[in-house]
Amino acid sequence: MSLETIISSFSDENANKFLMYLQKKNRRSDVKNSTLFKLIYTQKFTSKEIKNQLYKADTNNDAYHALRKRLHQTIIDFLAAINLEEENSEKTTVIKYILVARSFLQQNHYNVGSKLLDKAHKIADNSQLYPYLNEIYRLRIQYAHLNPKEDLEKLIDQFNKNQNLLKLEEQLNIVYAKVKAILYKISNKGEVIDFQKIVLKILHEQHIDINKNLSFKSFYQLLSIVSISAFISKDYLQIESFMLNTYDILRKHPNKDKERFYHIHVLYMIANTLFRTKQFKKSMYFLGLMNNEIDKNPKKYEAVFKLKYELLYNLNLNYTNNQDIAINRLENLLVKKRKDYETTLDLFLALIVFLFQKGAVKKSYKLITELYHTDSWYEEKVGNEWVIKKNLIEILLLVELDYSDLFDNRLAKFKRQHGAFLKKIGQEQVLIFLKYVELFFYNPKTVTTIDFYNKVENSFRWIGAKEEDIFVMSFYAWLKSKMIQKPIYETTLALVKQAQDL
Repeated sequence: MSLETIISSFSDENANKFLMYLQKKNRRSDVKNSTLFKLIYTQKFTSKEIKNQLYKADTNNDAYHALRKRLHQTIIDFLAAINLEEENSEKTTVIKYILVARSFLQQNHYNVGSKLLDKAHKIADNSQLYPYLNEIYRLRIQYAHLNPKEDLEKLIDQFNKNQNLLKLEEQLNIVYAKVKAILYKISNKGEVIDFQKIVLKILHEQHIDINKNLSFKSFYQLLSIVSISAFISKDYLQIESFMLNTYDILRKHPNKDKERFYHIHVLYMIANTLFRTKQFKKSMYFLGLMNNEIDKNPKKYEAVFKLKYELLYNLNLNYTNNQDIAINRLENLLVKKRKDYETTLDLFLALIVFLFQKGAVKKSYKLITELYHTDSWYEEKVGNEWVIKKNLIEILLLVELDYSDLFDNRLAKFKRQHGAFLKKIGQEQVLIFLKYVELFFYNPKTVTTIDFYNKVENSFRWIGAKEEDIFVMSFYAWLKSKMIQKPIYETTLALVKQAQDL
């Protein structure tokens, strides 16, 4: 990873901490590492400009690269130190006890070593630290002959049970890794894959047996797998009860406070599932729980989770008739440059959509023109689905603005770039929708006729308002608003209300 990339990940607080760390570490006043860090952190200068500011000559390439290398290593040391401070205290305590206990056992000081292992065992068992328990049992079995009170057969049985739990945790980790790899191929590479069939095959291959003895991290990985499956199939209704029932177990899990990082992730996944099934009140409740967990250690978690929280919070606001509040919050959020580029783009697209639904078409279109990178660049950063949504919104904005030349160009480009992919994944409805968009653009009066209404009803595969994806519903709301001659936002909320009432 480049020095620039590492430094760009620093929060302002960590940047100040690092500069203080350098100040204590530097023994001479003429050391240039602080200056180099500050120049890179501003993100205003090229590497050549920075070198010239530091050395005022082109002849110091070796000195400059040596300085960069030293700064890189110092940053790694600093980050390692602060991560150790923030690491699960139980884990670090157990590691220390095991290391010291092993040393005493090797020197035949069994009583001291055994007492330390007992302490380590109690902490590791309470925290479900299966890898560390594995080492504790291994040491106790190895030195059991020195303790007449030790029941070797019982120890071996406990060791084998822990091995099964450790194996299950590792199996889920493998499944999680494979599922994430498949998701990357679908979202970022546009590959057509039978996702659910492959996931079932992976679960079968790994012999996954779900039980309440899973570690918190394993539960998180399991819920992630289920959530990814819903993301691909757009069938969040099917996983909702499983997510909520699993959280009932997690609420009482002994490690939910110790594993706060995964706990926050789980709350976000549940809130997102409930939003996608149009249960906005419940979604907001879980977002409240998520925010409470973030606030317990904001320095550690805000940078990772706060923008994701804001995205989902404002989506809920928008679909509960609080659009102006959502727009205002998003505009304030996007004033400041953010390091979470993926979520920032999601926030930006959400603002474009909200303004479009509100009828602020020119403002919405101005924002979309600020997305100046190529589609392939955005696909690499945030995935194919985001690009398709962005392009669809742009086409609808061009319709509203009556930009005929640009409309023809973007429509043809969309069909050329995404047509084959949409057909392969069974999403021909997007292309059917665009056919009616084109009909409206060139003959707007036809959309209010009974004949047009019947054509639309017979063209789409309706799966029911309750099951329909909320974003698909939002695009259809634009077409329906033209058919019934009502505002887009009003029509959108009416469709959502209809789904909630079922």
